[in-house]
Amino acid sequence: MQLGQYNVHLIETCRFALDGGAMFGVVPKNLWAKGYPHVDEQNRIAMAARALLIQGEGRTILVDAGCGHKMPQKQQAIYALDNSRYTLHNGLAKHGLRPEDVTDFIYTHLHFDHAGGSTQLDAAGQVVPTFPNARHYVQRDQLAWGRNPTDKDRASFMPENWEPVAERGLLEELDGDGELFPAIELRTMHGHTQGMQMVIVRNDSATAGQPAGLVYCADLIPTRAHLPFPYVMGYDNFPLTSLQEKQTFIPEAYERRWLLCFEHDAFTDAVRIAPGKKGFEVEAEVQLQEPQN
Repeated sequence: MQLGQYNVHLIETCRFALDGGAMFGVVPKNLWAKGYPHVDEQNRIAMAARALLIQGEGRTILVDAGCGHKMPQKQQAIYALDNSRYTLHNGLAKHGLRPEDVTDFIYTHLHFDHAGGSTQLDAAGQVVPTFPNARHYVQRDQLAWGRNPTDKDRASFMPENWEPVAERGLLEELDGDGELFPAIELRTMHGHTQGMQMVIVRNDSATAGQPAGLVYCADLIPTRAHLPFPYVMGYDNFPLTSLQEKQTFIPEAYERRWLLCFEHDAFTDAVRIAPGKKGFEVEAEVQLQEPQN
């Protein structure tokens, strides 16, 4: 999809699964399963881990990198990690790219399903940056939290997913909202984890009827089923903050004609929203990648 001076694509990095109850918090299963009925025998829901590729202005920008390939077998089984169909490297190759071509890498946050693919094992078994020529960007608050997590979220942070990047001087710490590059905006959210940053690619020259931008929603709205305000994850450290952030941001996205792009929805890339009987609802689905065989 062309948005202003940028071309944006989604890259599938893997499939995995998380507990449906944890993904929808206090919402009963008989309600959330109406919007996301893809549940296995262990009550896990099918999940995507999509990276966002942004090309233009002489840059090749990647946002998040999925789970990667370093996870121990026990954790792979717990999360039903599946790389048989999708990998980050293959996804880049479909666009004629290698990891070395990435100029800038943005961590929305440092949880393993977002940051895992930013490092990899080399031939000697050492953990090294996947994108050796890229500047890597993370919010300062998120880095501090990831280095000193709570007992609640400790399992989500694996230092090998970012410390090798920092050790090589490739990691840049950011402080709050701002425009990282022309028409590429970062918006921080703190309900899921302190210092999570969503990425907004604006189309400042959009005409009536065209999307004026795209929001890579990270874990504020991980799937289309999380569009209702109260559908907040049990994984969120501060669920009431997440609720307030959704109540503020989703109406703004509608007013600004921004598409909402879902990192974890295994069945829907992005949507256009509109007010409905029960808050904001999906007006139309938007496909951002070629159909997979």
